[in-house]
Amino acid sequence: MSSVTVDREGEIAFLKLTKPPVNAVDLQLLREAEASMGALEADDAVRAIIVTGDGPCFCAGLDLKVVPFYSPEDQKELMDITNRVITGVYGASKPIIAAVNGHAVAGGFILMMSCDYRVGAEGSYQMGVSEVRVGIPFPISTMEVLKSELTPAMARRLILTGRPIGPREALEGEVLDELVAPERLIPRALEKASELGALSTLVYNRVKTQLRGDTIRRIRQVLETGDPLFKMWQQDRSVEGAAGFLERKD
Repeated sequence: MSSVTVDREGEIAFLKLTKPPVNAVDLQLLREAEASMGALEADDAVRAIIVTGDGPCFCAGLDLKVVPFYSPEDQKELMDITNRVITGVYGASKPIIAAVNGHAVAGGFILMMSCDYRVGAEGSYQMGVSEVRVGIPFPISTMEVLKSELTPAMARRLILTGRPIGPREALEGEVLDELVAPERLIPRALEKASELGALSTLVYNRVKTQLRGDTIRRIRQVLETGDPLFKMWQQDRSVEGAAGFLERKD
């Protein structure tokens, strides 16, 4: 069963996370996301991309029932491909709209923040980064995106406390750009994707590079030699600790 599906509506592509029940991240999902993004970037008929989740969640972050049991090689691939996917979304040449349909936590929150425009559905779901509470260090790409996209006060609050926020607070804190009724989420995302997709791809990519180029270069410089935080994962057994945190919650 696919963890990522791609559909088309004219010149707009939908990249949907389809890994029930909460679209949690594992290697399969990341591999499929990377392949799908590569294909959409190369397709000149696609003018803009909407990223969303299937079911009640946008994405709940790492699948802590699977990832802690990966071999060291698989865990290294997980970090490497996470960095590539996030950098690919953040630096994509085409407009990318996040249609946030529910919980966006940890990796899901960072995926949302990597998009160019973020529309959220009204509701009681949560958004934020729980890494400091779970005990997992941030890969280089995720921390750079958060520092660039969040206001300093919101970055401090979310990253250092690990406390989630709701969609209304996210809108007020400029985490979301818009908040709409659930039934308006996809139509509004389509409207925004059509608006941005009508712009010159060449010019859009050039301006986006001006805006985000320094952040992307910093990420790529680190990735050339390997993300040093992988050693931290191994030395302090961060992923195993995260699994223990999950067990305590259960």
